[in-house]
Amino acid sequence: MSDLPPAGSHIHLIAVCGVGMASLAGLLKARGYRVTGSDQNIYPPMSTYLAQIGIDVLSGYRAEHVASRPDLVVIGNAVSRGNPEAQAVLAGNIPYISFPQALGRFLIGARTSLVVAGTHGKTTTTALAAWVLTSAGLDPGFFVGGVPLNFGSGWKVGSGDNIVIEGDEYDTAFFDKGPKFLHYRPRHVILTGVEFDHADIYRDLEHVKSAFARLIEIIPADGTLAVCADYPAALEISRSARCERATYSGDGDWTAGDIRFDRGRTFFEARYRGKSEGTVEVGLIGRHNVNNALAVYALGRMIGLERNQLLEGFRTFCGVKRRQEVLGERRGVLVMDDFAHHPTAVRETIEAVKAAYQERRLWAIFEPRSNTSKRNIFEKEFADALTLADRIVIAGIYQPEKIPEGERISVESVARSINQRFPDPRAYVIAGAADIALRVSREARAGDLILVMSNGGFDGVQQKILEALAR
Repeated sequence: MSDLPPAGSHIHLIAVCGVGMASLAGLLKARGYRVTGSDQNIYPPMSTYLAQIGIDVLSGYRAEHVASRPDLVVIGNAVSRGNPEAQAVLAGNIPYISFPQALGRFLIGARTSLVVAGTHGKTTTTALAAWVLTSAGLDPGFFVGGVPLNFGSGWKVGSGDNIVIEGDEYDTAFFDKGPKFLHYRPRHVILTGVEFDHADIYRDLEHVKSAFARLIEIIPADGTLAVCADYPAALEISRSARCERATYSGDGDWTAGDIRFDRGRTFFEARYRGKSEGTVEVGLIGRHNVNNALAVYALGRMIGLERNQLLEGFRTFCGVKRRQEVLGERRGVLVMDDFAHHPTAVRETIEAVKAAYQERRLWAIFEPRSNTSKRNIFEKEFADALTLADRIVIAGIYQPEKIPEGERISVESVARSINQRFPDPRAYVIAGAADIALRVSREARAGDLILVMSNGGFDGVQQKILEALAR
C-alpha cells in the first residue's frame, strides 16, 4: 500500500455521519491520520461515536470547510455534484476519492478480500463471517455497515491476510455510478440473494442483475462463490462464474436440516450434498438467519477451514446492533429494533420474531424511509408482510417530497389492505414518532413485543416508546 498518504496527513470526509463513513473515519484515525468531517445531519449514534473517538465534525456543507486544502478528501455517495464542498474540492484541484475507493486503498490493499453481497442479510452475514474467522485465530480485518456486538465497532484493521467486507450494490459516488462492491477486489464472495431494490438507481430486476453480474465477473479463477439457491436471479447470474461455485439452501449443495429454535438461539445440521457435518449452534433467530449462517459455514469450508475451527465462532456470535436488537422492557413490554426496509426483509423479520416469541402479541412499527419502500412498487408486498403481525403501525413517509407524487407509496392504502383481511382493524397510520409512542404506551399490555423497523433514525421512536411505557 505504497500509495497511501504519509501518517499525519489531513483527510476530510464529506457526509461523515453516515454509518459507513463514520466507521471509515475511525479506521483512518487509527491508521494515524488527522481526520475531519462535515455533515448536515449530525445526530446520534454516529455523532456520539465520532465525538468519542475525537473527530471534529463541521456542521453543514461549506466551501470554507476545505479551504485549508486537506491532503485528501473522501466524498460519500450521498453527496451530490452540487454540494458546496464537493464543488470547492473540484475547483481547487484537491485530491479526492470515493468511500469504496478509500476502503480498497486503506483497508484491503493486497490482502485477500471476502465480500458479502446480495439484496438481503449482508450486514449480519458479514459480521458473522468476521467473528467466525476471528474465533478461528485468523485475525481478519473487516468492514460492515453496522455494529457487531462481538466487536463493538463496524471495522477492524486486523493483522491477518483476510478482509471481510460488506459489498453494497448501491452506486459509488456522483462521479462513479458503478456499484460499490466493484472496488473491493473480491476473491471469495457470498451472494445472499438478488431481488429488485434501490429503485432510485435501478430501473428493474434486470438492471440489478447486471450489477451483480459485474461482481461475479471480477472474481478470479482461483476464488470461490457461495450463492443462495432460493433466489432464481442469483442462481442465473452465478452460472457465469469462472471460479469454484457452490450453492446453499433450498436444493443447493449445502443445506440445513433438523432446524430448531430455542430461547433466542438456532441449531441446525449442516449438510453437504446430503452428507451431515453435524450440528451448528448460532445466536440468531429466524429461517433467514439460518441461511446467513449456512452461507458463512459453506464458504468457510470452501476456503479450507475445518469444521472444528468454525463452530466456536458461530456459538459465541452475539449479533449486530439494529438487527433484532432487544432495547429494553418496560411494564412487561419488550421493545426490539430492526433495520428491515424491503418487504422480503420485513416479512422474514416478523416471521422470525413471532417464532422466537410465540407467547407474545407482536406489534410491527414500520417507517417507509428507503428509496424503495417510499415508492408504490411494493404496496401489496408490504401489506402482505405486515399482515403477519398482531398490531401494525405505519408511520408517515420520510421526506415524501423526494419521490414524485404519482410514484409514492400510499400508507393509507397499505393499512386499508391489511384491515380488509380482518373483522377488526389492526393497522393504523400514525405520522410522527411522538404520537406513535403515545399510542403504543396506551394500548400495549404486559407480554407484548414492539418490533420497530426502519433503515434510519425514525426520530428516535424506539427510545420514545420506552420512555412513554415507563411513564
